[in-house]
Amino acid sequence: MDNYEYSELLKSLDTKIKNIESIVKPAQIETRLARIADIEADEKFWGDVKLATQIGREKTKISSVLAKFKKARNSLADTREIYELALSEGDEETINDLFSGADELKREISDLELAMMLGGENDDKNAIVSIHPGAGGTESNDWASMLYRMYLRFCEREGFKIEVLDFQEGEEAGLKDVSFIVRGENAYGYLKAENGIHRLVRVSPFDSAGRRHTSFSSVMVSPELNDDIEINIEEKDIRVDVFRASGAGGQHINKTESAVRITHIPTGIVVNCQNDRSQHKNKETAMKVLKSRLYELELMKQREKDENTPKSEIGWGHQIRSYVLFPYQQVKDNRSGEAYSQTDAILDGDIKSIIEGVLISQANR
Repeated sequence: MDNYEYSELLKSLDTKIKNIESIVKPAQIETRLARIADIEADEKFWGDVKLATQIGREKTKISSVLAKFKKARNSLADTREIYELALSEGDEETINDLFSGADELKREISDLELAMMLGGENDDKNAIVSIHPGAGGTESNDWASMLYRMYLRFCEREGFKIEVLDFQEGEEAGLKDVSFIVRGENAYGYLKAENGIHRLVRVSPFDSAGRRHTSFSSVMVSPELNDDIEINIEEKDIRVDVFRASGAGGQHINKTESAVRITHIPTGIVVNCQNDRSQHKNKETAMKVLKSRLYELELMKQREKDENTPKSEIGWGHQIRSYVLFPYQQVKDNRSGEAYSQTDAILDGDIKSIIEGVLISQANR
């Protein structure tokens, strides 16, 4: 990198900051935070738990956005000031240090851009994730468990917390079904990009003839709803079954009927929960998950209506992403069009760049 290239980089980043500022509107956020401080100063405010919770979430969200914007803007301003001073003094060592830090500066601005893309109504919420194998028995069950491990590793990398709600092991290998909650900043905003059909092509470890197999699994992601969003479910529309917890996630395995399965008859949505010893608590959690699933279903119907796209099946032609391990190694996302060769790293949870590519491509539509 030379002085001309670095100067052009600073100009482009300055333009990005100005564009982001027009979206963030920092002056309006500061005005709103001052208003929130006045509201919180009123003793009666804390008596309204629902309102206090709602205002608290808003304060946390807009404070985070403002802090990220100021940090990136100040970093760029400081860098420009140091660069101009180094140029005037002919300080080649400092200039070379700035050149070396160019990628880090670009990354900071890119992270801010991404934060703006995660400003949707539900993006800051926790995520409820379910993984279901497609047809294919052991092969698909194993693929579902590989995806589950990939998301666990991704969450570990990002500092997200996991709570397993239901885990059903496959008969020979892998899993039949798994549902879990991911808790952390913008968990749903990130993981919503994983909603869809995932396709795997590989030489099957379960085929003694060493043949190539194609497997599918679906990943469903919905936001964990807050109490301020109401979803009405009538008793006549659900069937509740209780059974003994079994497998990973069962806290009271094969002793009491603490596990709960709720079937929503009109939609066919089935939710299982067995992570607690208490049947009552499992039912409460299962109802919460069901409401989130119904909410996501309505959002999906609206998206399909707006985009005129049919509901996806777990099979050929419907995948959002393909993971090819044989005869070559490549992961390709059908929405961003990006292809990646680091298959081992991706399956080990290094999927943030893939998710960002999807979010950016969707924002540019």
